[in-house]
Amino acid sequence: MAMASSVKVVLSSIAFAVFWVLAVFPAVPFLPIGRTAGSLLGAMLMVIFRVLTPDQAYAAIDLPILGLLFGTMVVSIYLERADMFKYLGKLLLWKTQGAKDLLCRICLISAISSALFTNDTSCVVLTEFVLKVAKQHNLPPHPFLLALASSANIGSAATPIGNPQNLVIAVQSKIPFGKFVIGILPAMLVGIFVNALILLCMFWRLLSVHKDEEDPAGEVVVEEDVSSHRFSPATLSHSASLNSQEWNSRLETADLKSSPNFSGNIDNVETLRNRLPSSENEINNVHSGALDSARNSIASKEETVDVSSHKREETILSERAASNNTLRDACPTESLEGKENRTTRWKRLLWKSGVYLVTIGMLIALLMGLNMSWCAITAALALVVLDFTDARPSLEKVSYSLLVFFCGMFITVEGFNKTGIPSALWDFMEPHAHIDHATGIAVLALTILVLSNLASNVPTVLLLGARVAASAAAISAAEEKKAWLLLAWVSTVAGNLSLLGSAANLIVCEQARQSPYLAYTLSFWSHLKFGVPSTLLVTAIGLTLIR
Repeated sequence: MAMASSVKVVLSSIAFAVFWVLAVFPAVPFLPIGRTAGSLLGAMLMVIFRVLTPDQAYAAIDLPILGLLFGTMVVSIYLERADMFKYLGKLLLWKTQGAKDLLCRICLISAISSALFTNDTSCVVLTEFVLKVAKQHNLPPHPFLLALASSANIGSAATPIGNPQNLVIAVQSKIPFGKFVIGILPAMLVGIFVNALILLCMFWRLLSVHKDEEDPAGEVVVEEDVSSHRFSPATLSHSASLNSQEWNSRLETADLKSSPNFSGNIDNVETLRNRLPSSENEINNVHSGALDSARNSIASKEETVDVSSHKREETILSERAASNNTLRDACPTESLEGKENRTTRWKRLLWKSGVYLVTIGMLIALLMGLNMSWCAITAALALVVLDFTDARPSLEKVSYSLLVFFCGMFITVEGFNKTGIPSALWDFMEPHAHIDHATGIAVLALTILVLSNLASNVPTVLLLGARVAASAAAISAAEEKKAWLLLAWVSTVAGNLSLLGSAANLIVCEQARQSPYLAYTLSFWSHLKFGVPSTLLVTAIGLTLIR
């Protein structure tokens, strides 16, 4: 492509520089507007400077890529609601054998989840869990955070839906989903192993330190769980009512037997009988009126005792009947609540099963070579309908700012391509970057590695993709496919070089810094010490395995 006029070259370079600065450093002091607004600003400058016409700017937006990105984000949101990442977190701790085993598990699970649900989503969800585990087991979070971020980047290279640059490559190259996976999967598996080995070698002593102290918060949670199961309100109320009834009946019997009136009357009767004379004369000498009055008073007192005891018995019976009615009334309520809980659990289980089946169906459709963007959108809408509720809360979790960022980036990169600068740079590099020999592959990989860290990986793919593929197509169709896969592998693994190399790194860093469980700052230099050797070794080994 011929170079544009010098005025357009300067103006488009200014617009692209604004986009690049805000994309790489979104919080620069002189213009802290962020990446999304920076991409829109770059796109607007391309139109204002007349590098692109408005129609050309709209045409530069790649709708299939946006559709695929939107669909995968919605599917990931519903998978998160269906506890998929919760189960992955439990898998991390299942029969773990210590810190080193945990580190290897984080590498493997982070890679697999990133390949299926994008690296950014995996890092957002798993960072908090990794920090919780590190705190509960009194382990240093540094090696585990590095394992999470780096493995997420490596694992996401294996599928077209693993990261944004792979989405672009899959749409532009038209490589089927299955062939894409088969071409990069061996490199990904070996890369995860090498990455875990480097982490173990660098942090072996730190992970070998025995930690005797456990986090007390974990024990408190266990005690609370045990307590909630041991002390049931229904059991307490039922047992308390029975004890009170038995206790009242015993008190009632004791009251009757120990009543002073009752015992006193009996003693008076016995005394009067003993005082009766044996002879009739003595009987006649006793005042008959006094004796009759005494007998009448005794009888009246006995009747009073009988009436009071009868009333008490009636009160006890009424209380027992009331308590029995209360228990009868409570039993249907408890049974209804139990049935409702079981029904809710079954509905939840069926819904989760439906979410997993829809996701598996989407993956099968992708493996069959169907249109990737429409497969993802169809799966997303199927999940929305399956949920059978207002989809707004779930759709609000979609990163629309990322979609807007891509729109602005498409326009900005297209404007920069119109200047002819990328073509001139590629014309200079092409003779040394042929992929039919080892030296050319090394030069091409180094170029992609440097540009991915300077201009970010997605703009690098947009700038170099078509040119690298065209150069390889001149050799053979197989080499063209290999060139696309090499671009996907190197541009993705290049994100591990520095903390600013990929969005997954920044997500892990920011979430760790703001975590309420164990706030930790992952510095640029501490990441660079690990990132340089890991990126170079993993990239080099992967290049030999991509076919």
